[in-house]
Amino acid sequence: MNPMVEFCISNLANGSQKTYEILERDPNIDVLEYGCLSYCTKCSESFYAIVNGELVEAGSPEELTNAIYQFIEENPLW
Repeated sequence: MNPMVEFCISNLANGSQKTYEILERDPNIDVLEYGCLSYCTKCSESFYAIVNGELVEAGSPEELTNAIYQFIEENPLW
């Protein structure tokens, strides 16, 4: 079972698209996008994704990519 990373379409439009594209190429991660994840305040203030049900956020797309990989490493599914 792969880690699940979920993105809000609005946050993708705000810049997290770069992170989405990197993770989408990783065969060990499942990536989904939704119209809204109901984190509107977070969405307007930072870059974020939901990783295995937990909020991960950062100040830039590059930081978000690193934070997601770090979260996955520190919180294995098995």
